[in-house]
Parts: sequence; C-alpha cells; structure tokens
Amino acid sequence: MTAAHQPSHRRPVSRRVRRNRVIALSVLAAALAILLVVLVVNIAGGARPTPAAATKTPSATPSVTPTPTPTPTETVPVAPPAPPAFDKAAYSIDDPLSPWVVVNKTRPLNPVDYTPPDLVSVPVAHTWDPLLRAEAAAAIVQLFDTASAEAGLSLASNSAYRSYSSQVSVYNSEPDDSTTARPGYSEHQTGWTMDIGAESGNCSLNTCFGDTAEGQWLAANAYRFGFLLRYPADKVDVTGFSFEPWHYRYIGVPLATEMHDTGVTTLEEFFGLPAAPGYLN
Repeated sequence: MTAAHQPSHRRPVSRRVRRNRVIALSVLAAALAILLVVLVVNIAGGARPTPAAATKTPSATPSVTPTPTPTPTETVPVAPPAPPAFDKAAYSIDDPLSPWVVVNKTRPLNPVDYTPPDLVSVPVAHTWDPLLRAEAAAAIVQLFDTASAEAGLSLASNSAYRSYSSQVSVYNSEPDDSTTARPGYSEHQTGWTMDIGAESGNCSLNTCFGDTAEGQWLAANAYRFGFLLRYPADKVDVTGFSFEPWHYRYIGVPLATEMHDTGVTTLEEFFGLPAAPGYLN
C-alpha cells in the first residue's frame, strides 16, 4: 500500500483548539508590533530616562535666610557748635585795677584819689612824658609801630595818666562838664587812657582830628590792640562827654574785638549800665 493510500492516524482538531490558536497568534502579533514601535521610537528620539530616574525627588537643601540690606538714609549735615558766649564777668567793672573798670559821671573811682600800682614811662613821641599801666603801655607802643609800618603815620601822645591832683588843676582851669572830667571821675586817673594825636600836631585835641589820616586809621584799627574810642560823636547822651576822636581807652583785645564785632560802641551799653549824661550831684 502506497503512502497516498495509507490511513491517517492524526486526531482531528477541534474548533475550540483552532480558535485558541488564532487568539494566541493574534496576541503574539500585537506584542511584536508594540515592540517594533518602541524600538523605532527609541532609535528616533534617543534614550529617555527611566521613570524612576525621572521622578526621583532631590534631597532637601537647607534654606539660607538672606541678610537684609540696610536702606540708605539721607545724611543730615551737623552744624558746628556755636562759639561760647562772651564772658562779661571775666573782669570787674568796679575795681580800678581792672582793665574793664567803667568810670563815668555816675561811677567815680573808688577811692577817688586812686593811684595805679604799676605805672611805666611809655617810649613814644609825646607832648608831655606819658605814663600808663604796664599792660596798656606795651599795647600802645605796638599800636604806634603798626600805624607807622602799615600806613606810614607818625602818632604822638598828648596826655596819658593824670593823678587826682593833676585832674584838680585841669578841671579848675576849664570847669566844663561836657569836656573835662571832675577829679575822681576821670579815665586818665586809671592809667588805662591816652589822648593820641599826630606827631605833626595837626588838629591835636580838636574834633577835626577825626578827619585826619591818623584819626581815621585809629578809629578803624585801635581795637586790634585793645583800645576803644571812648567818647563817640553819636553817644554823647550815653557817655556825658562831647566827641573826642583822640581819647582812647585800653580795655584789652578780647573786649575791644567783641565790641567791634558786635557794633557796640560804649562800655555803658555793652555792660548794660545806665547812661551817664550828667553828675548825680
């Protein structure tokens, strides 16, 4: 018997088996298709991080609180401290030994026959040999020398210290209360005062001296050496004496400068004293 006619020993395949085979083949084909798509995507876009790597949570970093930056503030300029007020009580205005003593028609010297303790001869040109307190003498020499050096002016002393007895003689010879002080009321008796004129004698002891080069220089510069024009033309009702552009009183550089800078021209006004237009008796 030939092979074509040999009887088959295969068992017939049931419909259920064939269906299962078809399903298995379909699943396998689908899986192969998905695998093929994944391979194509990876090749085209490059390798991607694994889900675990992509979702890895970074470790916590300690937070740093920033230091606050100060807000710049506007700088306010600080005013320099005010200079100390002038001490009006630094020297006595009652003691004749003081360079600030105020002598006028209501304030006589005490004692009235007072004599300064340190009178010295002043080495300057003069009409009569001048004497002054030592401090005033040194200042007047400097004043005379500066007038010569700065302005070419030659000054001279017409009168300086006068004793009580000398003032008696002066007043008796010219008893005019507007021009001559009574004994015991004269600034010349303090040893702090000098009548200054031109060495030439031009306008000496006359009001016209205020219009001379010497008189104008003294009016502008005497304070630098501690001297005050004691009887100004516009203060007759305060001082009690008519204008004397030659009468200079030593009060010291600090006080003379303070009065010059503040524009106060009489000792009465500076120290707040009553005016002295006349004698009390």
